[in-house]
Amino acid sequence: MPPRKSAKPATKPAKEVRKVGRSTRGRLDDGSANPIDVHVGARIRLRRTLLGMSQEKLGECLGLTFQQVQKYERGANRVGASRLFDLSRVLDVRVGYFFEEISDTAQAASPVEVIRGNVTKSVEIPDDDPMARRETLELVRAYFTIADPKVRDQVLSMAKALGGAK
Repeated sequence: MPPRKSAKPATKPAKEVRKVGRSTRGRLDDGSANPIDVHVGARIRLRRTLLGMSQEKLGECLGLTFQQVQKYERGANRVGASRLFDLSRVLDVRVGYFFEEISDTAQAASPVEVIRGNVTKSVEIPDDDPMARRETLELVRAYFTIADPKVRDQVLSMAKALGGAK
């Protein structure tokens, strides 16, 4: 006598339904990147630019494409712990560097706060910091390529005079 086939269940088991609007990946309900990820990305871009490194070169050092580096720098892709460790080594900074100077607004939008429903739409983070502009970064990088400390002092004095600072 052949073995009996087991009866199939009449209905499929229900899939676990995630609460609507509660991201577990850190994105906000409106789809925007988490402000902490944006901050970390900005710190990556800041350090990379200060070192005069291209996105292509950074990607090459990490085994990534420049497009992946771009996504990290915009905060579109989250940076995992192991990748952050590699970034700290390539960019010659401590891991904590990426979280320095993080705003209270960004801190208040941590993924746990998103999951709890306390943050649902994109948070406005001021983007008027002159220290984050490419022009400033290039000026600082060029300044530190001046080998003679006396010449650097003269350049600094000239810049202050031109800017009206005392």
